[in-house]
Amino acid sequence: QVQLVESGGGLVQPGGSLRLSCAASGRTFNNYDMGWFRQAPGKEREFVAAISWGGGRTYYADSVKGRFTISRDNAKNTVYLQMNTLKPEDTAVYYCNANPPIQKYWGQGTQVTVSS
Repeated sequence: QVQLVESGGGLVQPGGSLRLSCAASGRTFNNYDMGWFRQAPGKEREFVAAISWGGGRTYYADSVKGRFTISRDNAKNTVYLQMNTLKPEDTAVYYCNANPPIQKYWGQGTQVTVSS
């Protein structure tokens, strides 16, 4: 069974940092561009960041540019999202998927809550 499992979320104060991980199992995603997406309560899921299959190109939503960094380790079949200078508006469930997303690969996500 192919799965993408997100982890690393939690409760953090404004200005804090978190590092999310996305581990793939059941198949390799090394030849896919990968992305992070998020969904806040009452809002649609939105794009956060993406990385090319080889890791040489990255893309960010304007709202996170300069604060978040996406990376990948193809040897570990894992994608990361380093989130710094977190803001309350970053509160959401964070998901990883191929980019563009493939419906059947949406996982459970990991909750990130930024609050004092």
